Amino acid sequence: MRKKLLAVVLSVSLLSALFAGCGNSDADNTTEQEAGSQPAVQKENEPLESGKVALRIWVEESNIDNLQKMIDSFKQNYAGQADFEITIEASGDADTRKNVLSDIHNAADVFSMPDDQLYSLIAGGALSPVANQDEVKAANLPDAVDAASYQGTVYAYPYAADNGYFLYYDKEYFSDSDVQTFDRILEVAAENEKKISMEFNSGWYLYSFFGNTGLDFGLNEDGVTNYCNWNATEGKIKGVDVAQALLNITSHPGFVAQADAGFIQGVNNGTCIAGISGVWNAVTIQKAWGSNYGACKLPTYTCNGQQIQMASFKGYKMFGVNTYSKHLGWAHKLADWITNEQNQILRFEERNQGPSNVVAAASDAVEEVPAIVAVIEQSQYGVLQRVGNSYWDACTSFGDTIAAGNPDNMPLQDLLDRLVSGITASVVQ
Repeated sequence: MRKKLLAVVLSVSLLSALFAGCGNSDADNTTEQEAGSQPAVQKENEPLESGKVALRIWVEESNIDNLQKMIDSFKQNYAGQADFEITIEASGDADTRKNVLSDIHNAADVFSMPDDQLYSLIAGGALSPVANQDEVKAANLPDAVDAASYQGTVYAYPYAADNGYFLYYDKEYFSDSDVQTFDRILEVAAENEKKISMEFNSGWYLYSFFGNTGLDFGLNEDGVTNYCNWNATEGKIKGVDVAQALLNITSHPGFVAQADAGFIQGVNNGTCIAGISGVWNAVTIQKAWGSNYGACKLPTYTCNGQQIQMASFKGYKMFGVNTYSKHLGWAHKLADWITNEQNQILRFEERNQGPSNVVAAASDAVEEVPAIVAVIEQSQYGVLQRVGNSYWDACTSFGDTIAAGNPDNMPLQDLLDRLVSGITASVVQ
């Protein structure tokens, strides 16, 4: 499931200090490393302990049954080498950083996480670097490896490359050419008294309209604050051009601004025939639309008389190993096992999650799933989500105002100035 993650990305200098062995606190100022303690680093060929090995894993509740099969095969593969007691506990990926850093010594040995929590968990001393670096780098897609790495070192084991968004559409209403432009999608929806749905007040989705315009946005070198010129008054595309384009979309009778839950409700009751979302809704949408279920990259939209390809944030899922695990070697073996080619294929077959493993991702079966193909196609227009906390609330306020039709008639430049001021605001960590 896609996560709207309030990334707390600490500065490069702070990270460097932490990697040298210094302690640090997370965003809630909770000290994670005890004075004088040094996290262990597992070497690839280090001997593994025998005897009783108790391990805990945190994953999304919906993934527990699938993961249990992987654990069963892990026990079979390593039978006789140790007495394994492996427990799965439900924990939302969005809460991994908070749950781990709030009590690192009692956190799970292995935990699922999205890539934009990586830096915070490294800074908190929570992640033990991957033991078999070269093998993991070679086995996974380069972007997935980059997402799991800091300064060339891989800190987590990638397992999914589908944490992005794209366009779902009902083929009963749309042709392949119809879904290439937002204008035509809106026309078709309105002609049929239906809607295209999008969560408009989310910074995760809002980025899609600004990303390919030539306007600039990103994380400063301090790793905490953002830079942004979405209010630019010069250039081929100015900030007000984007804002006006957004007002044109949200005021169209074929559009509805709503969260994922509303989109799925609309799919099931027939009011929504298209929507921007991610693979976590693929199974539900396929059940509703049957053979008419379609998915593709995001469309272009009209901005200042030009067609702009919509951008996106893209993301990856991975398993991290707690640096304070009492059975560190086996924790690494387990994380490596549940993210290997065989188990990424199993995860795809049972959970429809797009593999990060190179071989698994290239399989014919993966290429036959519209949602996976769409998220991969859209990824060429995407960037990793690396943002400071001040981005999210500013985007929510701006999105709400636009979706409501700018009810106070605020000049668009003023609206954009307020947006940029919020995005670039300093935040206390």
